[in-house]
Amino acid sequence: MEHLLKRLAWTEPLHEGEKERLIGLTSDVRSFAPQDEIVPADKPVNFSTVLLEGLACREKILASGQRQITAFHLSGDFCDLHTYMLKTIPDSVKAITPCRVAMVPHNRLDAITSESPRIAHLLWKSTLIDAAIYRRWLACIGRQSALSRLCHLFCEFYFRLRVIGLTDGLTCPFPATQTDLADAMGLSLVHTNKTCAQIKKQGLATLANRVLTIHNWDRLREIAEFDPHYLHLEAPVKLA
Repeated sequence: MEHLLKRLAWTEPLHEGEKERLIGLTSDVRSFAPQDEIVPADKPVNFSTVLLEGLACREKILASGQRQITAFHLSGDFCDLHTYMLKTIPDSVKAITPCRVAMVPHNRLDAITSESPRIAHLLWKSTLIDAAIYRRWLACIGRQSALSRLCHLFCEFYFRLRVIGLTDGLTCPFPATQTDLADAMGLSLVHTNKTCAQIKKQGLATLANRVLTIHNWDRLREIAEFDPHYLHLEAPVKLA
């Protein structure tokens, strides 16, 4: 649960007692293979999920069979905390890589939020940050060029991993495929491939063998119009 603790501490530091309560949420941990459904769409559930390891996404499959990825979830993320209140989600949670997931019963969330209003406050903040990410994605897809939106996704992905300690200099794991990127950014696979090649040719970043290496952070961020304020971090993240 180390990454969850770092994720919730984005906005405010956690006290030791709060950390112990959150760690105590974990009892039922399950493993999922790539493409396994972790949480079904439009079906009532009595639990929420914390991604402990791996990469997952939320996706909506349309009647045409086309897929829109609406979020990427990294280690430490609650994939579906809003089901605590709503009980269903309109887009399913799928594993992209092998994943280990903590299933947190809603009655445990009832208990912990009753015992600690501050933890309830932090969980609520976490869902608001998820919503802020979603709105930023919407602006990218709706109004930015293919180059700009893919640069933005690279910046955001790297930044979120750096906050939880999963980067090495300006390099980070990036296990999403180009098909995943296309379905997240509303592009064709061919256009995504060309845009990745353009980013590499301009010396901005390289995506190869499921690893993202950033070569020119300042220029990548400029093209992306990436401003991390929407992530609501407690303190600025220092970049290598």
